[in-house]
Amino acid sequence: MQKSSVVVVADKTSLKRPFIFANAVHMALCFFMLRMTVIWHRDLIQTGKMVPSISVAMMYVIEVGCLLLSVLGVFGAYKGKRWCLILYAAGMAAASQTIIIRTALSYQDVYEKRIIREESKLLSMMPLTGTNKANRTLLHNIQEELECCGLIEGYKDWGASIPASCNCHYPGKCVRLRGSATLGAPKNQYVYREPCLPIYLSELKLAFSLVMAIQFGSGVFWIILLAMSIKLMGQIKRKQEFIALLQSNRYVPGAF
Repeated sequence: MQKSSVVVVADKTSLKRPFIFANAVHMALCFFMLRMTVIWHRDLIQTGKMVPSISVAMMYVIEVGCLLLSVLGVFGAYKGKRWCLILYAAGMAAASQTIIIRTALSYQDVYEKRIIREESKLLSMMPLTGTNKANRTLLHNIQEELECCGLIEGYKDWGASIPASCNCHYPGKCVRLRGSATLGAPKNQYVYREPCLPIYLSELKLAFSLVMAIQFGSGVFWIILLAMSIKLMGQIKRKQEFIALLQSNRYVPGAF
């Protein structure tokens, strides 16, 4: 009778393996994000760029905290420790609520302010013929990466000093200069047709949308893990009660 009862108990903790697997995936994602943050932070330090220390610290806290929560959840599920799962559920509840509410409330404000700030920053470089060396370096990098030239009117923004980063080697994206198009420009030079400002802003909007989607998706995933942990706690509790009932010799088949 006790042998068949053990089988019943095993069935009652059927969520154990899926929960451990889901948290293993979550640990891998948290470790990957933590590694990317370390690389990003190191590059910022090497290049001398300034980022608010609070923002960096928050990223480390969230990523390390989620990693530790998953370790705690896996340990609790594997060992059948309900107190571990209770701490895990409390942490996941706080994390999921924070990230979902923060994403929903800050999306419009952060999105619009950052786009407007970046647009104003680029427009302040006009006219490009008189911009400083640092701005030229930034624009050259943008032009090479996005395969564009100038900001508003394309290559015409550069006047006669069209930089090499505007040189086009892809059919369909080029326009050929004929000397008269831009005073002093080399004849028969192929440059990118499209200006950079619309492309840059479009890429920036897409990047922000992806970041917000990842944050919201992470919150939803944490809610799923939270629900699994609560369900698993109930299964472990029933299993423990069942084993206690067997050991008390008061078990009646079909009554549990």
